[in-house]
Amino acid sequence: MDTLSYKTISANAATANKEWVIVDAKDQVLGRLATKVAKLLRGKYKPNFTPHVDCGDNVIIINADKIVLTGKKMTDRIYYTYTGYPGGQREHTPASILAKKDGADRLLRRVVKGMLPKNRLGAKLLSNLYVYEGAEHKHEAQTPKAIDINTLK
Repeated sequence: MDTLSYKTISANAATANKEWVIVDAKDQVLGRLATKVAKLLRGKYKPNFTPHVDCGDNVIIINADKIVLTGKKMTDRIYYTYTGYPGGQREHTPASILAKKDGADRLLRRVVKGMLPKNRLGAKLLSNLYVYEGAEHKHEAQTPKAIDINTLK
């Protein structure tokens, strides 16, 4: 053979086939759900994955208020924030975050954000995540397809 029969295909913004998917978070473990959602956002399940391009799906998470943490993580795990002022370090547990308004959205975004790249691409990928605490969402016009998150690796 004189030429290569296989070529490496690198996706770009024009050739990336982005889809809309719905993930039901009811009775799902937070960390395991977040890893699979991060891989969906990144596009790792697609054959034309390219590391420097947003080729992942738009992910809608419903029933986010029904997520589960194993063991005593709901009260013993601590997330830190800093206000920017002296003595402004604050501690939050998942239970205290979930108790606030839009708490499930904040908790899921925080966990998924830690699993994405720490650059402009990661910020762009996180904007493709939509989290809803109930079973209803406002993206029917995009005709998202429901996937079973447990079938993914």
